[in-house]
Amino acid sequence: MAIVVTGATGTIGRALIGELGGAARAVVRRPEQGEELGCDYVVGDLERPESIPIEPGDRLFLNSSLWPGFVRAHQAVIDHAATNAAQVVTVSVRGVTSGSLLGFGMHGQVDAHLKASGVPWAILAPVGFMQNLAGDVDDEGRFFGSYGRGPVGYIDARDIAAVAAALLTRPVGADATYELTGPSAPTHDEIAAELTRALGRAVSYVDLSADDNAARLEKGGMPAQAAHDLAELMAQIGDGRWASTTTTVADILGRRPRSLREFYSLVDSASLRAATAVS
Repeated sequence: MAIVVTGATGTIGRALIGELGGAARAVVRRPEQGEELGCDYVVGDLERPESIPIEPGDRLFLNSSLWPGFVRAHQAVIDHAATNAAQVVTVSVRGVTSGSLLGFGMHGQVDAHLKASGVPWAILAPVGFMQNLAGDVDDEGRFFGSYGRGPVGYIDARDIAAVAAALLTRPVGADATYELTGPSAPTHDEIAAELTRALGRAVSYVDLSADDNAARLEKGGMPAQAAHDLAELMAQIGDGRWASTTTTVADILGRRPRSLREFYSLVDSASLRAATAVS
């Protein structure tokens, strides 16, 4: 039995490879990526589902970044896996449906297809990643949004990977969606305070109305509809739907997830500053 890992070069995928060690078989688009990962690998592409090697009894971790063909490709890979895979574990987003905005809706469509596929499944449904927060800070120490005062239980992507590894190496359980959060849900002003502490320079959160935020995003080059939808999505997140935290990480791993302060304490300060420099 192999654990086939797609999205192996991404933030979650790399952490998952580390968790699985020799049990992982990474799917990469170029051989040099597999050599870099240092594990068993095959060259494949989600847009060519037949290139994803799934033998009877294998378990599949299905994940990737978003692109226009995301839904079609993921659904085709699920259909390909359904004939042989013992389980498909995928990464979605907490609370999404097929009608959600932007990439959230894409995830919702894939989730619905997986549930109807007949293959045993586990859907990891985290909120936002701690890894992405520093990159939103501009050169004046500001990051913008339309979240209002709504708290969000951001999670370290490495905790998502650890949960995935646990599910993929244990006996296949009942089909389930696992809502994953950090241990607390800070407001974006509180996140700015943690970034100030971590970066050693002042960081502030600037809250805008959804309309003003959409105008800012459009001015920065985002297409008008996408800018409107992204600003509206932030406002929806800020309405409190991601404010509650879950015990899922602790229930599965026997330890609580990393807090935002713990996350920043483990990040090299030079890397953190570099992340803010490219925003």
